[in-house]
Amino acid sequence: MTHTIEGPFHVQMTPEPLAHADAPPQLGRFRLDKRYEGLLDAVGRGEMLSARTFVEGSAGYVAIERVVGMLDGKLGSFVLQHSGVMERGMKRLFLEVVPDSGTGQLVGLSGRMGIDIAGGDHFYRFEYTLPEAE
Repeated sequence: MTHTIEGPFHVQMTPEPLAHADAPPQLGRFRLDKRYEGLLDAVGRGEMLSARTFVEGSAGYVAIERVVGMLDGKLGSFVLQHSGVMERGMKRLFLEVVPDSGTGQLVGLSGRMGIDIAGGDHFYRFEYTLPEAE
């Protein structure tokens, strides 16, 4: 059975140096620190790589984030893989649970997350499934 939960989250993105000293200025690397609230009561830590273009509103990013905490009363962790593209302001964003990354009571977790930003505030919508308890 698929479950859907929604709630706010807070994110801090800290710039980090790129691995290549001669990388162009359009590339970026960031440390992600997140705090999810609601039925996903958890912290997320990750790494993000980004690319800006010379066209306003066009960019891309990828990230890996480990989420640790409670998901609707179940304790554990899982990994989210992010992929986002913005083409002249039109956004396409995909966040998916990495298969077999669930631990603790979240073993077998699968799902996808959407993110909305309104007035500077961040919100998640997480659609997920967990194996039924035996």
